[in-house]
Amino acid sequence: MFDIVGPYMLKIRLQRVGRKNDPSFRVVVTERTTAAKKPGSFLEILGNYDPRKDVHSIDAARVKYWMERGAQASGTVHNLLITAGIISDKKRNVLPKKTVPTKVVEEAPAPAKVAEPSVEEPAPVEAEETV
Repeated sequence: MFDIVGPYMLKIRLQRVGRKNDPSFRVVVTERTTAAKKPGSFLEILGNYDPRKDVHSIDAARVKYWMERGAQASGTVHNLLITAGIISDKKRNVLPKKTVPTKVVEEAPAPAKVAEPSVEEPAPVEAEETV
């Protein structure tokens, strides 16, 4: 079908095709730098995925074909392929990493220490024994 020649980086990714507030996706093979939103910018449709009904239909033979040719699955598609039983691997964490906000604190000059009057503690008095 397509003869891949040259330094192409292929991705297997999701392309949204659903209506507003009703998402559904195509699983497509596309060049890595091509926007997934652009219709017709993919090489092949490999299947469908409906996250609201949790229904997916993916052509396993074509996925394996493209992966043998160097296509990399996106994180979500990778986890979807594991769930479908097409590949066997460990699932990836696709959630964004939490970043702790860092505060930039300007160091103020340390306040000068005031000499405190030294107070000597009295020596402990030993109790005398009375007979």
